[in-house]
Amino acid sequence: MEVLVYGAGALGSLVGGLLARAHEVTLVGRDPHMRRVRADGLSIEGAIETTVHPRTTTDGRGRSADVAIVTTKAYDIDDAARALATGEYGAICPLSNGLVEERFTPLEPTILAGTASYGARLEAPGRVRCTGIGEVVVGGVTAGSTGESAAAEQLHRALLAAGIEASVADDMPKRRYEKLAVNAAINGPSALARVENGHTLTGPTGSLAREAAREVARVARTDGVDLRPAEAVAAAERVAADTAANHSSMREDLDRGRRTEVDAIYGAVIDRAEGAGVDVLVCRTLHSLLCGWEAERGLRPTG
Repeated sequence: MEVLVYGAGALGSLVGGLLARAHEVTLVGRDPHMRRVRADGLSIEGAIETTVHPRTTTDGRGRSADVAIVTTKAYDIDDAARALATGEYGAICPLSNGLVEERFTPLEPTILAGTASYGARLEAPGRVRCTGIGEVVVGGVTAGSTGESAAAEQLHRALLAAGIEASVADDMPKRRYEKLAVNAAINGPSALARVENGHTLTGPTGSLAREAAREVARVARTDGVDLRPAEAVAAAERVAADTAANHSSMREDLDRGRRTEVDAIYGAVIDRAEGAGVDVLVCRTLHSLLCGWEAERGLRPTG
């Protein structure tokens, strides 16, 4: 299978690199990372050890592949959609945070939804560390779509052929909101309190984190998705326990002075809550605090 991975940072490099063990893979990312991979190959370290030699480019326009996997930060999704619109793909599957699949629906290819729980950290140009073996779950965005189900099965087989833990789910709408609940519960509190994932739920921020997850569940139900508040909280507790010693991506963004995915996570909850008349006070508070941090450092978009 021909695979294009758009947004080859930490997760994209790991997933794309593992896929390159069995498929023709093109990584779309930034220099100097792409330049080093092109020259010396991609070294995967940690829980998985291998070196692969995928194709690389810094320009994702005008490409073609059987499937495009999108792993950009959520705030770069619109750029990714515009670039992929200039190419030809059988299917597009975002693995980014937030409810981003809708950004690709105007495009002609089949749009899938996906989640990835592999841990990844970009150590240096040409080197990515697998910090934990998880799973890639793919499925259709629209329940009952035959075309989406077939594309999901094809991608699933490709992932398995490359030795990636993977499964197909027929309840991706619920899983998308569950993932959003986990992100809302862990990312903001862990970043602002500067604590590890596990302590986010077991420490003083636990009540705040659980209420953020409940708010997402209430919003999901107004969108026709049967995610109960208790299920959202249980998912957040499970992920926090499984990644107890890890730092969330949002905490790492704050530690490094980078823009966060606050709008894709908390902004998405707020936007949907306003349309449905749901109170999401905790998500609003976390959104305001994180936006204030970004604005102080000139990281907020001005357009």
